[in-house]
Amino acid sequence: MGFLLSHRKLAVACTLACLGGLAQAQVAPALVGAAPPGTAGRVVAGGAVPDEATKAELLARLRELYGAANVVDQIEVGGVVSPPNWTASVKKVLSPQIRNVARGQLNVDGTQISLFGDVPTENTRQQMVADLSAGLGQNYTIKNGLSVPASGQNLLDQTLANRIVEFETGSATLTPKGRTLLDEMAGVLPKLAGKRIEIVGHTDNSGSRALNLALSQSRAETVKSYLAGKGINPAMLTAVGVGPDQPVAPNDKEENRARNRRIEFRASQ
Repeated sequence: MGFLLSHRKLAVACTLACLGGLAQAQVAPALVGAAPPGTAGRVVAGGAVPDEATKAELLARLRELYGAANVVDQIEVGGVVSPPNWTASVKKVLSPQIRNVARGQLNVDGTQISLFGDVPTENTRQQMVADLSAGLGQNYTIKNGLSVPASGQNLLDQTLANRIVEFETGSATLTPKGRTLLDEMAGVLPKLAGKRIEIVGHTDNSGSRALNLALSQSRAETVKSYLAGKGINPAMLTAVGVGPDQPVAPNDKEENRARNRRIEFRASQ
């Protein structure tokens, strides 16, 4: 037996396959993919179950989790045989925790369970599988394919990798190295669609604060314009200059002053 799920909030595809005994030759697992036309934003349940009672229980659990209006029933009855207590086991898998999984896939093939997708924290990743193992017992084998995706800020920080967007001395003109680094940033920003990116210009404390504020603002605007020229939606970008007011190192030697002359990228909703 199996069913395919997709949901606008959860965005999860689930295949639950129960192929016991001779029934293995009688049914193929449901295919995982996009929801059928006209079902966007809903949970689609399909495949085959052994009887009406099993179907009713699975649909009831899905409606409890996602709301009756969001569940589309495409489950067929007959032609398969389930292992003992299979329905109760599947209901344990379909716990409220499953709503923590985004862009995921759940496969239950007899007593073999594979769970893939994104969860918000490492603790959630470990706890979900631990709870499943405890609830299902030793008869079930669980493969943990869950992962914790990098946040938007992590993605920006990893791309920058402690490097400095370089400018010509005392100006807002990018150096070749500065353009190369921004090219890399332009390659990852489309992955942050829906987020706001603040481009923050910083300077050291050499010279007057007023001039440094103006220079940092000009450099932030240059970065914004460069990224927009690479196809990044300028509406998601904000440029601000804070001059020497937010140093990351003491301005006591050139090495540290160079660290303070930087562009910072901050992601927000």
